Amino acid sequence: MQRLSGLDATFLYLETPTLHMHVAMTAVFDPSTMPGGYSFERVKEFIGNRVHLIPPFHQRLVEVPFRLNHPLWVKDPEFDLDYHVRRIGAPSPGGPAELGRVAGQIASTPLDRSRPLWEAWVVEGLEGGNVALVAKVHHCGVDGSAGAQFMVHLFDLEADAVGPDAPTPIDTEEVPSDRDLMLHAAASRMRQRFNILPLVGKTVSSAASLVASRNSKDRPSGALPLTAPATPFNASISSKRNVAFSRVALADIKAIKNAADATVNDVVLAICSGTLRRYLEAKDELPALPLLAVCPVAVGPDERSGPSANSVSAMFTSLASDISDPALRLAVISENTKGAKEDHHAIGADMLQGWTEFAAPNTFALAARLYSSMHLADRHRPIHNLVISNVPGPPFPLYFAGAELQAAYPMGPVMEGAGLNVTVMSYRDSVDFGFMVCDELVPDVWDLAACVEPAFAELFEAVVGR
Repeated sequence: MQRLSGLDATFLYLETPTLHMHVAMTAVFDPSTMPGGYSFERVKEFIGNRVHLIPPFHQRLVEVPFRLNHPLWVKDPEFDLDYHVRRIGAPSPGGPAELGRVAGQIASTPLDRSRPLWEAWVVEGLEGGNVALVAKVHHCGVDGSAGAQFMVHLFDLEADAVGPDAPTPIDTEEVPSDRDLMLHAAASRMRQRFNILPLVGKTVSSAASLVASRNSKDRPSGALPLTAPATPFNASISSKRNVAFSRVALADIKAIKNAADATVNDVVLAICSGTLRRYLEAKDELPALPLLAVCPVAVGPDERSGPSANSVSAMFTSLASDISDPALRLAVISENTKGAKEDHHAIGADMLQGWTEFAAPNTFALAARLYSSMHLADRHRPIHNLVISNVPGPPFPLYFAGAELQAAYPMGPVMEGAGLNVTVMSYRDSVDFGFMVCDELVPDVWDLAACVEPAFAELFEAVVGR
């Protein structure tokens, strides 16, 4: 039994009927490599044999009465694999758009909090005989880095690899009584009061450091929240999602990186910027000001304030979408990300985790629901335009139940007021882009995804081809 950290619990409190705080992935497999041939039952058995290796897959939440403190994880005594692993057929002809629509429909439904917070949908009937797995896990139990670690348990390096030892029955835990939960919560809150003064002092010191750092003319500065321009996808969101995918060669991204003396992440941001610029120009809605992205940042073990499934902070960076020259755009993005990293270091990587420990569950959850239900995102300047995440993946082939992984498209949640999320992951020789959108705000998500290839080609020509 373990209490959620403040940051993990915050992802629960943020959730509303329209904002679903789960992360997802659409993985496409070639089942021809499966020993004995493909069958859904074999896939389900494969997952069942590994559930015990991944705690969020066999634990469920226990809420403290009156939400006096953050919930706890307990091993689910009524775990039912049939509930979590499901089967669905893709509409004909089973192409990427049909798969994206299925993935969007799966992402449109919140997870049941009375059960372990994950689902895995096997999608059959894809073109070329392929099969997909659309998996979603609540953000309170996983972040991008932890999700990549899950792949260690769910994937093999060979089609006929020997699996883990037969799972032992998952031990049950006695759920504390309401009285015990309330007493423990009260004691925990009392102990937390002793941490507030050091945190306040650290926050004041960090704020002073940030102000001094930003006033320095010797270093660049990152972007600031609430400086984002309005776009068609910056508005109150609905519960309906859609998904699209795109792919770029990893070697070409590295060639741009080397030629421009930038980072892979800078190049990914520049491709996203060019993609959005083309998409918005075609709609005659490209803002004069640069788009603003939030980029999650992994927090190292020595920077964490305590045990947490989410070891992440965030930085704000300009996408320089107001610049027409792609090479110059990349240079400006690279300079801005350097400043954003400096700002992030000045604040402290664990500042977000520290303050979320003091989040009042009822107040936080009520505020999130009021903000959503009153459509307050429509009444102020966007905090940011979108979230862009970049997760490194394995450079070698992986197998799932013997089926070779062909592509892995990650899909992060869209936020209230920002109905677009772009999550990127490398795999083997490719970089896969997953676009998760609020369907009403971005009804033409495949038009957006189609802009990736020309935006990349334009950047490659400007940086490498010249």
